[in-house]
Parts: sequence; structure tokens; C-alpha cells
Amino acid sequence: MSVIKLSTITKMYQMGTEEVHALRGVSLEIGKNEYVAIMGPSGSGKSTLMNIIGCLDTPTAGLYELNGLNVSDMNDNQLAKVRNKEIGFVFQTFNLLARSDVLHNVELPLIYGGIGSTERKKMAKEALQRVGLGDRMTHKPNELSGGQRQRVAVARALVTRPSILLADEPTGNLDSKTGEEIMGLFEDLHREGNTIILVTHEADIAAHAHRVVRIHDGKIESDQPSKDRKVILTPTSQTA
Repeated sequence: MSVIKLSTITKMYQMGTEEVHALRGVSLEIGKNEYVAIMGPSGSGKSTLMNIIGCLDTPTAGLYELNGLNVSDMNDNQLAKVRNKEIGFVFQTFNLLARSDVLHNVELPLIYGGIGSTERKKMAKEALQRVGLGDRMTHKPNELSGGQRQRVAVARALVTRPSILLADEPTGNLDSKTGEEIMGLFEDLHREGNTIILVTHEADIAAHAHRVVRIHDGKIESDQPSKDRKVILTPTSQTA
């Protein structure tokens, strides 16, 4: 069953008198529990594609079905509800609240979703334990390493138990060793049954995925299994 089904998606922006075609008839299906990397250089359309998949933007034309639901024509409020329920986001810049402790940062999507205090604290604690930070719940982000902060961001993405984990350059602000540990965490989450979509311009990061979709000039250039897939077999560090 496809979690994501894009059919001839186009996206056009009007910049003054010029029309910019960011996506040109993109069709793509991603199944449950797939681990897919979307690759492309700057200006290729990969960020626009990520925004549409993540329900942060809508296509100019074409059909987007998420878990069988047509989200192509939804308004902003409808998209926000779908995002909060179906998609967990992990960004390069972590996007954590500096003055809030780790537990509160992870709770935030549940607060927006109207989940009661007792239940959301329980869910947030479980998510932090999944990423190896059960002993860091009362720490503030500035008391954590870069790798730990990204783990908090992953826990926040997982806390609503979404259909899809969407990661945008998740190792971009990390050193190579810590980046490998975060990629090991994604491997663990995929083994647990999560659907993961990784957006990156780095071939060595994309190599962790099972399938690599390359986009160029707003079109899918290739879509094939990862030939040089990197597998991390050692347990990921809990304190990275």
C-alpha cells in the first residue's frame, strides 16, 4: 500500500513577470516502511517536493494522496491538521525552544493536537526513551551536544506516531561521526517499522536509504534502489 502517491505534480511560482516552474509533472509512490532519499542540487526542486510531501505547500496542478486522502486541494487549516497527525519533521537546524526543557520540546506537537497533560507527558517520555535520551528529559537544549539536540528533534517528530518521518538535511549541522550516529538512529527507526523520507544533497547520507530518487530541473531523473547502501550494524550511541 502506498503511503504517498504523487500524480503529475506541477508547482509554478510567479516572481514578478516571470513564471518559475519548480516541479514539472512529478509522479512518485512511496510505500509503508520504505526508506527513501530524495537527492538533487540546489534549485533542482527537491525542497519544493519536500514541502508538498510534508503538506507545507500545495501543488499548482496534479494529485497528491497521503494514506489515501486527497490533500492536493486542502486549505491551510486542513493541511495543518494532516501535518500534525501524519508527518514528523526533522530539520537541519533542530528548531528547539531554548528556554524549555527537553520533555516540553518533545510535547509541543501533542499540545497543538489537544492531548491532555498526563497522556502527552507519557508519550513524550516514551519518544525520548526510543532515541536514547530517557535520562536527559529535564535538560535544556544548550546543555546538550549537537547530536543529542538532533535526537530530541527526532523524538519530537516521532511523538505523534506519524505515518512518515520527513528529514531535511538532518546531519547538516553535525560533525561526520555524530552524523553517522544519527543515521544509525534512522536505521533503527526504519527497522522498527517507520517510513522515512530523507532529503539531502550529500551522496554519503543518501546511501543509508534503501531507495534513491534523484530530481533535476523539476523532474525525476532517476528512481532506483541504493547501490552502495551503508548499513550501520553497531548500536547507536545514546549520548551522541
